[in-house]
Amino acid sequence: MKKNQIFAISLLCLSLFTCTTDDKNEAKQKEAEFGNVTLSVTNLVQNATLVLNSDSYTNASGETYSVSELKYILSDFVFIDNDGNEFVYPKSNSYFLINQADTETLSLNFSNVPTGEYTSLKFGFGVDQSKYPIKSGTLNFIPKAEEAKMLWGWAAGYKFIKFEGTYKTSAQATTKDFLIHVGSHGTNVDNYKEVALPLNSLVVTTLKNTYTTLEVDIAKVFDAVNTMSLATKDEIQIDPENSPKYAANVQTMFSIKE
Repeated sequence: MKKNQIFAISLLCLSLFTCTTDDKNEAKQKEAEFGNVTLSVTNLVQNATLVLNSDSYTNASGETYSVSELKYILSDFVFIDNDGNEFVYPKSNSYFLINQADTETLSLNFSNVPTGEYTSLKFGFGVDQSKYPIKSGTLNFIPKAEEAKMLWGWAAGYKFIKFEGTYKTSAQATTKDFLIHVGSHGTNVDNYKEVALPLNSLVVTTLKNTYTTLEVDIAKVFDAVNTMSLATKDEIQIDPENSPKYAANVQTMFSIKE
């Protein structure tokens, strides 16, 4: 065999080997484009961890209250990088029910998030009205919401927050129950709120799970944009006057601790 033929065959083999190696490296890079994020939820009353059926707290109206139940819905998560590029987490997996009585619900897990550095986070409080009547996109969430009694009815939609307990004022000799259920009622009252939070630096890699903490100050249910007094009204359900005020307060409850 002539030397130039041997040389040509060698080049061909080297080229095939290089292409195969490049293809494998490219495949590995494609497989390595995503990481996982865990958002740990901590429910607080001001700076104290919320404890159900035990600790008591005082709002700005001077009312002492204890919490027996806290559940709320977060949805539509979007991760935003420094250039403003948005990664919209798949809608079908972007509905979460937080239940203070169930520690498993206090960790929100996001898989297959593109690697990179994110500087802000957006999400919704509740479920947006495009899902009324309840339709595709939330179908896998309906059984969980129904079991937690977070549905008004099939056509009306969701309760976004269930906040219940007892309270007492200086004028009361005994405690009374309070019940705050806020949601959107069909298309008549829209209490869905978008929350946007800055992130100092949320770096998603393939090497390890990325963790950050969402702190939720429940005291702001009563005292934020609006000051809400239980003595004035201690049961909020289908309430077009007061439920939007509570929803505006809830929108301010969230912050990221890093």
